[in-house]
Amino acid sequence: MAFLELQGVEKHFGSLRAIKGVDLKIEKGEFIVFVGPSGCGKSTLLRMIAGLTEIDGGSLTLDGRDITKLASSKRDLAMVFQSYALYPHMSVFDNMSFALRLANVDKAVIQQKVQRAAEILNLVPYLQRTPKELSGGQRQRVAIGRAIVRAPKVFLFDEPLSNLDAALRGQTRVEIAKLHRDLGATTIYVTHDQVEAMTLADRVVVLRDGQIEQVGTPLALYDRPANQFVAQFIGTPQMNVLPAAKLPQLAEVGGMAVPAGGFVGLRPEDIRVQLAGQGQLQGTVELVEALGAETLIHVATSTGAIVISRQNSRTTLHAGNPVGLSIDATAAHLFDDQGRLARPASGGASQASA
Repeated sequence: MAFLELQGVEKHFGSLRAIKGVDLKIEKGEFIVFVGPSGCGKSTLLRMIAGLTEIDGGSLTLDGRDITKLASSKRDLAMVFQSYALYPHMSVFDNMSFALRLANVDKAVIQQKVQRAAEILNLVPYLQRTPKELSGGQRQRVAIGRAIVRAPKVFLFDEPLSNLDAALRGQTRVEIAKLHRDLGATTIYVTHDQVEAMTLADRVVVLRDGQIEQVGTPLALYDRPANQFVAQFIGTPQMNVLPAAKLPQLAEVGGMAVPAGGFVGLRPEDIRVQLAGQGQLQGTVELVEALGAETLIHVATSTGAIVISRQNSRTTLHAGNPVGLSIDATAAHLFDDQGRLARPASGGASQASA
């Protein structure tokens, strides 16, 4: 039996079915990340697990116990929100120990638990400060520490890094990964940031319109997306997905015809920019994004398609330069006119990383 199991979970807001019969099994110690576009239901689903939003259908089981109708305080879960939700008049120590003091936990135990959490999160020098004396990253660590001291069965994170700047997001993401490794706690994490999903998750759950599109390891979703939506949602920059009519040179990929009205998907690293006249396609450079360690080259093909190529070397190309494009056909994903996978990639750079 799974440690945490959702069976046919539903949520209705009037006539709107926000969550449509979600089934999901989560094992003890897993780090699960919910991703999806805004409005897909990922935060709603997390709040249903937390007991903050009522479940209208289905069941929720934690460690063999049905918690579908239990109050949030009885579920043995701890949630970290996007906003820090700290008490401004309390010290860091008091914020972190608040739930334990409400539960009348022995003072010596409280001291020990808060001290241990503060050591893990590098907050020991700040225990007597108030939130206004802390940076954004430190405040978020206090919120995480407040969850740690409760020693819950499951940690729930609702976009905890979205209020931080880029540098702090990267730093705190690493800290959360280390925290999970050290504690071995079951964690469910909601984000719209693909870097967070790809680097933190044991498994990623991709949601759309209140339903699960695909569940798998980050690289499995990257290499073998179940459909066009997942293919374009996972990966930065996203997969090039072009109407087959705009790639006549690839009318048949690997001996299999592209479905009528279908699409061809190519990861940016599977498209090589070459000298004009070389390769299967010809085009003109539209934009060059020099990112240092890698370069993204946007090319308008002669058939009117726009593709992005990723290369690990720098380039002397500029907008307006004619170029050729070389494509490894075995790295192409084929989708039918409904966006369903007709054939996954069978080789190429993306497969080599699997």
